[in-house]
Amino acid sequence: MDFESAKTVCRSFPGCTEDIKWDHDIVFSVGAKMFAATNASAPHEGISFKVDDERFLELTDRPGIIPAPYLARAKWVYVKADAKMDDAELAAMLRRSYELVFAKLARKLQREIEAAA
Repeated sequence: MDFESAKTVCRSFPGCTEDIKWDHDIVFSVGAKMFAATNASAPHEGISFKVDDERFLELTDRPGIIPAPYLARAKWVYVKADAKMDDAELAAMLRRSYELVFAKLARKLQREIEAAA
């Protein structure tokens, strides 16, 4: 999946916001909590996102998927552009990342985001 397609997937989630953080990262968030990020100057190289704790080791054993720098302790992975992952799988993983972060938001904020969708 190219970065433009990944951006389209992320933008389709209710309450998704997109901004630049740390001067060089494009970050997708829900309720001000990040669920995906990539380097703004080289988005074609890969994308980072949160995964289920139990899938972290399984995914990082696959070629082209590594623990995300600075975020691995929070169970984030970095999927390089050359990883053997089809578009549907990456879209599903971005959706799951969004769901994991959304589930940690306050109930009131969850309701507000759902109502605005």
